[in-house]
Amino acid sequence: MANITLVDDDENIVASVSLALESHGHKITAWHDGASGLEALLATPPDLVILDVKMPRMDGMEVLRKLRQTSQIPVIMLTSKDEEIDEILGFNLGADDYIHKPFSQRLLLERVKALLRRVGIGTGEGEAQGDAAARAIRRGKLTMDPARHESTWDGRPVKLTVTEFLLLQALAQRPGFVKSRDNLMDAAYDDQVYVDDRTIDSHVKRMRKKFRVVDPEFDAIETLYGVGYRYRES
Repeated sequence: MANITLVDDDENIVASVSLALESHGHKITAWHDGASGLEALLATPPDLVILDVKMPRMDGMEVLRKLRQTSQIPVIMLTSKDEEIDEILGFNLGADDYIHKPFSQRLLLERVKALLRRVGIGTGEGEAQGDAAARAIRRGKLTMDPARHESTWDGRPVKLTVTEFLLLQALAQRPGFVKSRDNLMDAAYDDQVYVDDRTIDSHVKRMRKKFRVVDPEFDAIETLYGVGYRYRES
């Protein structure tokens, strides 16, 4: 169903995760250190990446940081750490999801399935041009094409991760209407995935930063403190 790259230095995890994913029809490529994994990801981008945080040669955070300079591949981070700062940093760097070790194979499979569904891989979603969610959106200087996962601002491309794209799509579909953080969670995440408010805030912060690279005056995403966010069409 999907080409998945797993980067983890734990051979037992690589073996068990690979077996579980392959049994569901996915093609798995595995690497045991961050530097080799990053080189492979940049040379042959897969449909999805499962990336451990703590690894030799280059840790997962650095791999993610370098990967996000050129690629918006969906990324699930694995961590054995309990510190909340790791999740916040990972989301700030552009991770799409997080799983704490030890984890069940069923949990991993559900998270992979949910993330692939969000990008329309193996489901046919995102290809149905007649579906409302797949229709192009034009709001002032913003243009979004869900079928191609492409967004532009004043004609200039802005590369968004899967989660960022879905959040912006939810806001831009109804400009002027306030979306609470719970509303945005529902729009961007599967029902079985829970994230806290700070995760949504991190994604919005990253989105704004990307748009301000092409337009320093970008202010289309408004924060209503204690309420949520809304898209303001200029």
